[in-house]
Amino acid sequence: MSPLLRRPLSETGLIHDVTVENARGPLSPDWAYVGFSVHRLNPGETVTQETGEREVILVMVEGRAHVRAAGGDFGEQGDRMDVFEKTAPHCVYVPNGTDWQATATTPCTLAICSAPGKGGHAAHAIDPATITLTRRGTGNNTRFINNIAMEGEDHADSLLVTEVFTPTGNWSSYPPHRHDEDDFPRMTYLEETYYHRLNPAQGYGHQRIFTDAGDLDETITVRNHDVVLVPRGHHPCGVPWGYEMYYLNVMAGPLRKWRFENHPDHDWIYQRDTA
Repeated sequence: MSPLLRRPLSETGLIHDVTVENARGPLSPDWAYVGFSVHRLNPGETVTQETGEREVILVMVEGRAHVRAAGGDFGEQGDRMDVFEKTAPHCVYVPNGTDWQATATTPCTLAICSAPGKGGHAAHAIDPATITLTRRGTGNNTRFINNIAMEGEDHADSLLVTEVFTPTGNWSSYPPHRHDEDDFPRMTYLEETYYHRLNPAQGYGHQRIFTDAGDLDETITVRNHDVVLVPRGHHPCGVPWGYEMYYLNVMAGPLRKWRFENHPDHDWIYQRDTA
């Protein structure tokens, strides 16, 4: 199994716990920014964490939970009971140097996205009314985006967070692109995680992570609730006919900007789609 693939630790409770330390490996020796964890909670179960030097965005992937953070009470968060409803998620930003608590009020899936914090933002809820499902691409490259905290939204110091829904039989994060050089404005260095979901749940998808030089070339089969680490290189994914794919992306690096380059062999697809 690829060291860039993380299978769920369990079916409930803490199912993923990607830290800067455990993300480092033979294919990702320089991992330094992105952390990601997922809890699947039953009603009444509580998760409490201190943020330390890291900022956090809590994403209610499914279900509802009562959220307290940084001394504030954000009430019951969540409205989407099944991620494939494709409605906007409820999210809460929590700055570094504070803490947060989430108590499930229904069965829920809670994602915790983290990156280095700089004290530049106060704790706040991200209004789902400000998140609009947006189409990207054409043909079998069509997918639909919920931008939670991308560059255009001033919600965080380091974190970039987005959701993507890929229809049945389609490709996504495509044409292949990379953001692995700290050379703004041409490109920014951003580590990235993908939290995958499949509908129906027994489905599967594929994700390839590869560099132009060929020193990294991993093709990974992903199942429901898998996480894929993208330390560098291009990283397209696809889902076969009969299944649709969701993924939650978390990106972070030295600069909170998303600048990428498409693979030169396949950039013509992007130029055609945007003409």
